[in-house]
Formats: sequence, C-alpha cells, structure tokens
Amino acid sequence: MKVLVINCGSSSLKYQLIDSDTEQALASGICERIGIDGVFNYKPQGGEKMVSDKAMPDHEVAVRIVLEALADKEYGVVESLDEIEAVGHRIVHGGEKFASSVLINDDVLAAIEECNDLAPLHNPANIIGIRACQAIMPNVPNVGVFDTAFHQTMPKKAYMYGIPLEYYDKYLIRRYGFHGTSHSYVSKKGAELIGKPYEESRLIVCHLGGGASVSAISNGRCVDTSMGLTPLEGLVMGTRSGNIDPSIIEVIAHKENKSIDDILHILNKESGIYALSGNISSDIRDIEAASKAGNEKASLAIEIFCYSIAKYIGAYFVALNGADAIAFTAGIGENDSNIRAKICSYLECLGCKVDDKANDVHGEEGIISTADSKVKLLAIPTNEELAIARETVALVK
Repeated sequence: MKVLVINCGSSSLKYQLIDSDTEQALASGICERIGIDGVFNYKPQGGEKMVSDKAMPDHEVAVRIVLEALADKEYGVVESLDEIEAVGHRIVHGGEKFASSVLINDDVLAAIEECNDLAPLHNPANIIGIRACQAIMPNVPNVGVFDTAFHQTMPKKAYMYGIPLEYYDKYLIRRYGFHGTSHSYVSKKGAELIGKPYEESRLIVCHLGGGASVSAISNGRCVDTSMGLTPLEGLVMGTRSGNIDPSIIEVIAHKENKSIDDILHILNKESGIYALSGNISSDIRDIEAASKAGNEKASLAIEIFCYSIAKYIGAYFVALNGADAIAFTAGIGENDSNIRAKICSYLECLGCKVDDKANDVHGEEGIISTADSKVKLLAIPTNEELAIARETVALVK
C-alpha cells in the first residue's frame, strides 16, 4: 500500500509518500511559505532534490502541487494517483478525546476542532490539510495520528496539575505531552535493540531537537512526559524556556508593561538556548561552534540544556524504578555525540557509562554504552512519518 503522510503547519506542508510493504519513502519534501509566495521542495527516491518557486495561496493548492509532482511523467514516483490508497495526517493535539489514531470523518473533524484552543498554532493548520486532501481525493481514506495519543496512558498522578480541580473539570487543563509518535516509535525500536519484549521493558526516551521532550515508558505504556498542556513545559529548548516559576510572567508584565500574549511569545519564540547564548542561534550546532571559539554564554547555554535533560532522566529513572535503556533521538539526540556524552556524564551515579567509540555515530542506530554499563544507552534515528504510515495502514486495512 502507498500511503501519503502529511504534516501541515500554518504556512508549510511536509510530506512523504511511503510504500508500506517495503517501508521506504518513495518521495519526500516540503511546501513552504504557503499563503505568501510559495516554495516547493521535492525529492524522489534515488533522485536529486528539486526546489522551485510555485504560487501557493492556500494548502489545497499545495496538496495539488504535491500530487502533481508525485505523478509527473518525468520525475514522479507513481503512474497514477489511484496508487495512493490512504493519507495519514499528523495532528498535534487530540486532548482527552483521542487515545489512538482514528479514521477521519465529520464527527472526528469536529472533535479535533474542539481542541483548537489547546493548540491554536497547529490544530487549525492540521485540519486545513485534512480538508484539502478530502477535496482533492474524496474517495481516499484519511487517518489522524495524534502527537498526544501515546501519552494518554499516563496516570492521574502524572498528568494532573496542582491547581483548582474546577479548571480540569471545565477546561481539561492537564499535562498532555507531545512528540508522542516519535516516543512510541523510538521506544519500540529501543526494546528491539536491547533484546527485550516491549511489554516487559522500562525505557526513557529523549527526543532532542528544536523542540525537546523526555518520556518514561513502562511495559509499552507512557507513564510520564516532560511537555505539558502545551509544548512550552519541560526542558530548555531551542527557543522555548521550558519550566519557569509562573510568577516570572507577572514580574515581566509589570516591569516591561507587556501583555500575557507578549510574554508567551517571548517564552515560546525568544527564550531557550537562543536567549541563553546571547541570541547567537536556536541551532545547537551554531552554539557549539561559538562555545569552541571561547564564547562563555554559548558554553553556559549548552550546560543548561544538558543539565535540564539529565534532571528529567533522573526523575524518570525513579518513576520507572530503574530503566533498561535510555534512548536519544531527533536532530540533536541522534546526531550530536558531544551533547549525548555531556548529558550522560551526569548519569554516572545511575551506572551509565558511555563508550566513546560507539558514541561516535551521527544519524545511525546503535548501542553507545560500554559493555558493563548498568543501563544501556542508545542512539536511534526517529521516523515519525513511517510511524504515521504504519498507524494509517493498520486502520485502513
């Protein structure tokens, strides 16, 4: 089965066409600057990446451009669009309504829309992508795969906040967690790597990219995760502050005469390692280069980033009553051996030992701990698109 995987942002659309039999991406790319001027990126399997300017006034036009490229006589990867049998959509927030992936119908769409307040930047864009695919391919089933679904197994002690219960009862304010598709995929792969049945394993997964989160997974079920009601909670990230004293918001509002919206913009877009480095960059590679050149702010940003991750790993080691493995994934986690080593230097008290030679992997899968390490340390490339395709096939078949 050929499955088109769609990940819509407010002005972008990432896509992959995946052959579920071989689990290979036949083509992939991104539509950028939708609603502005439009840039189309396309790479067929085994071919060269192509970039072109194309007018994309809305997401429906972007989807049409993607489909035209996939079936193009010269560089397409299917003879006809009839070969695409299903579309899988990444949806950021499913609230408490969705604990698993679902076939999309009008009732499901309405329920997703009810979660828009919880993810105002993401869910409306996800819905636009779904409706665009429905309009162009009305007979092809669409499946929604939720970032929050994997974390719906958390117990109340992990997801409830210490605020008046009425806010949960009325508005469902609680911890939801994100990056669930990645945490699910990597935890399964991690159990496989260490040779333990998934249902009998204890794993800590560190999804470390521009956005970053840590999860604790016991016997195949998430029991805690670092992100909260929104992706702002938890670790220090690229431009997000992560955990702060909530009173900071009040102090800044009074001192700087700023609104709540102003401050949330700062916490989401102007904080994290970007701010701590003195606004060098939100990309850890740029900050590491500056640190090597002697920039003290850059060095401090790296230390704070790694320390915040190590603290969560320690907390989740307790939550799981020990761990079989700690897995590092996503852009930083699977590529940056120095960051992995720095994080693990805090974990020696847990019996974690990094093998320097084994840790010299960048985007490859492997065990990076020494033979006598009490906890296995893993580097695992994530593949959220493949995970979405698998979920889609399971529902459509």
